Amino acid sequence: MPDRTRRPKRPRDVSQLAKAIIDEATGQAAPEEDPRDEISKAAAALGRLGGKKGGPARAKKLSPERRSEIARQAARSRWERTRSDSEFAEQEDR
Repeated sequence: MPDRTRRPKRPRDVSQLAKAIIDEATGQAAPEEDPRDEISKAAAALGRLGGKKGGPARAKKLSPERRSEIARQAARSRWERTRSDSEFAEQEDR
């Protein structure tokens, strides 16, 4: 099973361990960067780029009637969720 901690492992050699402890205590220890962080940032940027392009392109492609229908359906869904939440709260009060 992979180690899930983000803290780097300390060296087993006593001299190296002492140096690592001193470096940490004095703030000279360089934080190790995880290569997965760079990949995550790149993936987020790509997703954001697609999202920025996708929404306006989809809106241009849809007819005004279809956009209105989608908006009506979304509003209905929001109201149903709000109504069921308040009914649930009333049942808890009883």
